Amino acid sequence: MASELEKLKNVIAKNLKIDYSRIVLGGKEEIKEVSSNYPSLRSWDFRLLSYFKPFYSPLCSLCCLCTYGKCDLTKNKKGACGINLEKQQARVVLLACCIGTATHISHARHLLEIALKKNPNLELKTNNDIQVISPITTTVTGVKPKTIKDLIPVIEMVEEELAKLLASTHTGQEGNYLDFESKALHAGMLDNIAKEVGELIQISLYDLPFGEAETPLVDIGLGTIEKEKPVILCIGHNIAPGAAIIDYLEELGIEDKVEICGLCCTAIDISRYSKRAKIVGPLSKQLTFLLSGVADVVVLDEQCIRSDVLEICSSLDIPVIATSEKCSLGLPDLTDEDPDKIVKDLLSKKYPGALIRDEDKVGEVAVRLALILKEQKKRIGFELKERQALDSIKECTECGWCNRVCPAMLPIKEAMVEAKKGNLEGLASIYEKCVGCGRCMEFCERNIKLVDIFRIAAKEKVKNEKFKVRAGRGPVTDVEIRKVGAPIVFGDIPGVILFAGCDNYYNGNELPTMAEEFLKRGYIVVATGCSAMAIAMYKDKDGKTLYEKYHGSFDRGGLLNLGPCLANSHGIGAAIKIANIFAKLPLEKNFNEVADYILNRIGVCAIAWGAMSQKAAAIATGANRWGIPVLIGPHGSKYRRLYLGEEKLREIKDKRTGENVLTEPAPLHLIYAAESLNEAIPLTAKLCIRPNDTPKGRLIKLTHYLDLSKKYLGYIPEDIHLYIRNEREIPYQYKEEVKKILEEKGWKPREGPKEPSIL
Repeated sequence: MASELEKLKNVIAKNLKIDYSRIVLGGKEEIKEVSSNYPSLRSWDFRLLSYFKPFYSPLCSLCCLCTYGKCDLTKNKKGACGINLEKQQARVVLLACCIGTATHISHARHLLEIALKKNPNLELKTNNDIQVISPITTTVTGVKPKTIKDLIPVIEMVEEELAKLLASTHTGQEGNYLDFESKALHAGMLDNIAKEVGELIQISLYDLPFGEAETPLVDIGLGTIEKEKPVILCIGHNIAPGAAIIDYLEELGIEDKVEICGLCCTAIDISRYSKRAKIVGPLSKQLTFLLSGVADVVVLDEQCIRSDVLEICSSLDIPVIATSEKCSLGLPDLTDEDPDKIVKDLLSKKYPGALIRDEDKVGEVAVRLALILKEQKKRIGFELKERQALDSIKECTECGWCNRVCPAMLPIKEAMVEAKKGNLEGLASIYEKCVGCGRCMEFCERNIKLVDIFRIAAKEKVKNEKFKVRAGRGPVTDVEIRKVGAPIVFGDIPGVILFAGCDNYYNGNELPTMAEEFLKRGYIVVATGCSAMAIAMYKDKDGKTLYEKYHGSFDRGGLLNLGPCLANSHGIGAAIKIANIFAKLPLEKNFNEVADYILNRIGVCAIAWGAMSQKAAAIATGANRWGIPVLIGPHGSKYRRLYLGEEKLREIKDKRTGENVLTEPAPLHLIYAAESLNEAIPLTAKLCIRPNDTPKGRLIKLTHYLDLSKKYLGYIPEDIHLYIRNEREIPYQYKEEVKKILEEKGWKPREGPKEPSIL
């Protein structure tokens, strides 16, 4: 290196800039510094927000964040620090996004530490059909990681950026609501990077599927769990403890004698790791399965874990093993203890559980405990417990509190009244719609375990609750992108629908209904996490799930399970790769141009239908920054902020001519809360319309939009004139009705932009 610098001593150059952030030593590039270049991204945010205005729906008009308050911000009042309600709502949204982003950053950091401990020289998994394995990271930072060590500066960058964002929420810092929004969008993008990094690590470390279209079908549902075996239940989102349990079972050669199952994203990940692992279900099944007492040992890692899990398990004599300092539950840290002593202490009930931060030790302790406890319990008392639960129905005073506090407004009291007469059908039907929040139990003046009673009343349904879900496949391949890039951009494939977020929505089969409606119309449907699981928990008249009916390739009519929450990065990555592979856009540090392309040319829409956790808020806001609209469910307004466009022609730039042109408001909104399934399905089709659609593509998209509007709303939408550029785009079967609307609106033909852009 010194000799190379010597040669530069006498070189004279004007306007020479030397970037020392990446230094080559001995022919090998070492990544020294990584930056997101926030100032450039901020300019994109402000441009984006000029089209999609923040709309706030406060849950509370008070600010209680500091001891200056509480401050009343109603009627244009300001708080003691000078903040108003608009800024306060933007700050609260930023806080939520920072919390959600922090979970994925800390998750990725934990996986990174495990990988460095196990194999510091581990090379990231590659695939001949995937050229860029980190499209998000590469687009934002310019980094193309090849080894685990290459990810260290990336993680350090997102950690540093998150600290700055969180600092902005302090009393007396940021004072502009649009800057709060820009920072929320930035937090969402950092969340994208963290998820991609975490996914790359676990795919490489545990040899998970990497771009495999037809992954194996995996069992899912309460009815798939073999209660006769020792049952180990893993809850959370980190694969490490579950993988260690599977490894220990295989080491002993008893993998077929112990049932290992999971809830939430851990379930998806262990089923990617071993075909013997089973999925109990998504988040909504957590309380139901815990109360059933089927598990012999419960292992927790991180995220989406009920705060009362230890209380529930202790009441059922189920030992709990916590594996992360992020979820320690007040348990003693026995990480350094001998496994024999840990097992002895937990069997003697000296402790209700233990914190064990060594995943390999977790594997040994969990398996040994389950084998011994199974022998002790022999499942004696299961039938007695169920009889006692049903007997408690007689204690119901019919006060009606269960009805009042149920967020789904289910008729629990009426079902209990019928159950006292011996008719359990009402309770059984509630089981199918209940999301297991447990609020009815908390308010019951007789402390009746209502959620458990719903399950017991539906015993036969639970026994037959056996479904199939395709194991998480990982990223979309370049080969798939090359095949569908043009049809998606031009509109021949009407859209890509990404189902993400929590599944704690109501009214049964809404997610499978939405998914199949788009699958049979030739849309590409991709899913992750709890949404991927919820889509599986439905069968048609032939007894098939959607994963059994539809292929798993990223092509017309395909249904893809990308993997856990971390795999949302693959959904965004697919959109980025369309811009890169089909449109030849360079990726390295080219966020604004890539996001502009996605916004105006790629018909993609995300749906997060359940109530939104902070993680889901970060996921949705991250998608928004890339120009991907997100449709949220009825409870989504509690997220407190939407990004709404105006229902009128929009002025954007045609890059080919350099002129500003009027075009359709497509997509109409960036984040919108639908009130019902009937509103959501036609709106999703509309949110896939883009200014870049060819006449044929627009005709296809409008045919679906009008079909679905007729089917679910009963009428032709009045805004149809905004989306028709010439009469060739009017769907034939609706020609007369549409022409009538066009005449009433004073519609005139117009030319669409050749290269639409908001830059």
